[in-house]
Amino acid sequence: MGAREKDDRRVQRTQQLLRTALVSLIEEKGFEALTVQNIIDRANVGRATFYAHFDNKEDLLVSGLDGLRAVLKELQRQAHMRTASSDERLFAFSHEMFAHIAEYRKVFRAMVGKRSGALVQQLLQKIVVDLVRDDLKAIVGRGDDRSAPAEAVVQFVTGGFFALAMLWAAGRLPLSVEEVNALFRRLAMPGVKATLRPVGS
Repeated sequence: MGAREKDDRRVQRTQQLLRTALVSLIEEKGFEALTVQNIIDRANVGRATFYAHFDNKEDLLVSGLDGLRAVLKELQRQAHMRTASSDERLFAFSHEMFAHIAEYRKVFRAMVGKRSGALVQQLLQKIVVDLVRDDLKAIVGRGDDRSAPAEAVVQFVTGGFFALAMLWAAGRLPLSVEEVNALFRRLAMPGVKATLRPVGS
């Protein structure tokens, strides 16, 4: 193993320690109440080490979504290459996103209604908007003037996804990851397929 690879692994390990500390602290006291000192104490790393990787606790929070975005994009890429069926290619990200929400359900609940929660939801929505937009481009192509406006469908599907996800995360839908994912797909597919038909038809 080269020195560069060792350094990269050390960086990844340190960042993961900090993210794990952040998650456990959010569950205990909420994001707003915790400090960088709390995080470095929990992770057992020095202050200089923290600031070598992140500007502040918000930066650390946001960084955790970068890996999720990469995983979802890869799932989408594989789905687009693997099958010609539009039903299978669409929303390849959704199961993994619901699984992520399930894993961090306590964190989501601790942040609901807070500024930090709004920030995370905004960033997650941007990830989903980008994924849905890419799915539509792959299925519909450029379309024509008679088709339902693609961006309207992107926002419609994304809004529906988050309304369902937040209801589920709050415990108001007693469904498994597989069941809530199947429900989302069943509700969202007609909206996407509407882009293939002329408006008003």
